[in-house]
Amino acid sequence: MSPIPTAEARALRVAVADDAVLFREGLTRLLTEAGFAVTAAVGDAGALLASVAADPPDVAVVDIRMPPTHTTEGLEAARALRERHPGTGVLVLSAHVETGYALQLVDGGTTGAGYLLKERVADLAELRDAVRRVAAGGVVVDPGVVATLVGRRRVHSPLDALSEREREVLAVMAEGRSNQAIGEQLFLSQKTVEAYVRSVFTKLGLHQAADDNRRVLAVLAFLRH
Repeated sequence: MSPIPTAEARALRVAVADDAVLFREGLTRLLTEAGFAVTAAVGDAGALLASVAADPPDVAVVDIRMPPTHTTEGLEAARALRERHPGTGVLVLSAHVETGYALQLVDGGTTGAGYLLKERVADLAELRDAVRRVAAGGVVVDPGVVATLVGRRRVHSPLDALSEREREVLAVMAEGRSNQAIGEQLFLSQKTVEAYVRSVFTKLGLHQAADDNRRVLAVLAFLRH
């Protein structure tokens, strides 16, 4: 009997939900060009939930605002998918930086979830990386959301104790990046990044964990208070 192919050995399967036909078709084409197999392309949350129930994909890419009210149907569908189909990752797309929605999505220890601005979709490499990370159980947070959270002014914030470089490391870390990726983006050695990460967690009073998802969730949980 032939072994069952893993997600790594086959094309990742992705379902798309967006009520804007042109954007939906464009996103479907981009995902296909990126090497993904699009299992469904629908225009509302109900159709998405039905399609995932019938044929669960590896990842569902969902617009945050869909019919009938165009408010939070996408976010609510994402929550439903996480409850009913925990094996399916969810990547929510938004036209604007909405930190509250982003935090709701990744709050409570959720893995295999992401929040990305629609403008990032134009970058095929960024889109491909986000889908793959979510499919692998990772957490993806748009850099725009992270910048807003880290730059938010608060009275007597523990972030005041961080140096400028530590803030930069924290910002990239909160996007869901590994130490290696942090080093590549900030032009730092792996050893230097590890030192900064230890210092950040120490100054923020957070317990460091080996799991990248736990690191992101810990940072976001801290920033939301």
